[in-house]
Amino acid sequence: MGWSPTSWRSKPIEQVPVYPDLDALAQVETQLGKFPPLVFAGEARKLTRALGDVANRKAFLLQGGDCAEAFEEHAADNIRDFFRVFLQMAVVMTFAAASPVVKVGRIAGQFAKPRSTPNEIIDGVELPSYRGDIVNGISFDEASRIPDPQRQLDAYRQSAATLNLLRAFATGGYANLENAHRWMLGFVKDSPQASRYEELAGRITETLGFMKAIGLEAERHPELRQTDFYTSHEALLLGYEQALTRIDSTSGDYYATSGHMIWIGDRTRQLGNAHVEYCRGVKNPIGLKCGPSLQPDDLLRLIDVLNPSDEAGRLTLICRFGADKVGDHLPKLVRAVEAAGRTVVWSCDPMHGNTIKTASGYKTRPFERVMQEIKHFFDVHQAEGSYAGGVHLEMTGKNVTECTGGARAISEAELHDRYHTYCDPRLNADQSIEVAFKVADLLKAERGNAQDTSRADAAE
Repeated sequence: MGWSPTSWRSKPIEQVPVYPDLDALAQVETQLGKFPPLVFAGEARKLTRALGDVANRKAFLLQGGDCAEAFEEHAADNIRDFFRVFLQMAVVMTFAAASPVVKVGRIAGQFAKPRSTPNEIIDGVELPSYRGDIVNGISFDEASRIPDPQRQLDAYRQSAATLNLLRAFATGGYANLENAHRWMLGFVKDSPQASRYEELAGRITETLGFMKAIGLEAERHPELRQTDFYTSHEALLLGYEQALTRIDSTSGDYYATSGHMIWIGDRTRQLGNAHVEYCRGVKNPIGLKCGPSLQPDDLLRLIDVLNPSDEAGRLTLICRFGADKVGDHLPKLVRAVEAAGRTVVWSCDPMHGNTIKTASGYKTRPFERVMQEIKHFFDVHQAEGSYAGGVHLEMTGKNVTECTGGARAISEAELHDRYHTYCDPRLNADQSIEVAFKVADLLKAERGNAQDTSRADAAE
């Protein structure tokens, strides 16, 4: 009630850039309001239904991509490499869970970043913090750091071009299941821990061979050569989101057409504030980042505001605590939501709570801590009788050196070799697929526990 695409403007707001020319900002937002939508309402509804299956324990959510997309790194090869790794991860998880994997990228819109302070100081010089390419430039000089509304037009055009290529990859044969499996076999062969992955890889090979033997070939079955792939980003720059909000002609509902799924960050989830106000009124699936400061009562109030009708697939709770804090914070949130009978997707973001700074000044995320948080996440849900429904990763298709550890044991001394992130450290291609295999083990155990419970219930 009382919602409109502009109602957020009357609310308190956090993480807003200070534009020096408000007339220029208004002109850009007006221009964006006349542009075609980037995604369509029907696609967002389809994603909501798929996430509803996750909420009902019939699927698993894989969400991941860049920390912050960059204008200078917008190249077809980068998009292809990311999509290729993502497909490999999805194949491994699909086979392990024996259920669909809902594929959602942090791509084609992930340009804005929240910052811990509005300004940063280097060598005594103080300038506005870098807030993502949609706002200002990363170079540490006064001209680059001034928020420029024209960057929103560049972000729109890059998102449109990225979406065009992703749709071609997803439906034009590149996503062929046999291709993804062949790429994954190449990773297994070259991995220092190949023996740990060969059994699962071999079982997938046998399954594909059986399917082919009975006539289930990709050329005759489109479901084997194409896939559904969705985009997502943090809805941080609300003027941009408002400009791309449209009324669906078939339902009369409002949708954010900047991406299929949007989420509210841990720094902007205050009840009554602008970001919650905007997101409550659009019908897209919504994510909510849940950090250590979130209390159960506040979470229930946020759920009431963001998903008052308790629609399955509408709300994904993306938990980001840190490996050493999951046991202190996640169980009480799960118990509160389960006791209230609310339908949500529980997803684990093992990246943001595990960031450390090395002695040499690099931000990194130890691979072992990333996996510890995922393991603790699954353990808590097993103990509480709830469903560990997804993972949310900052990752790239390139073999960068930004996160330490993993099978190839990237050391702190190697971080400088290929440290390319514009913001936070990302898992590289090998580390991302390694996460998929490790999550596969957890999914198989989760599936086994569910089958044991079903047999026990049947026996009673």
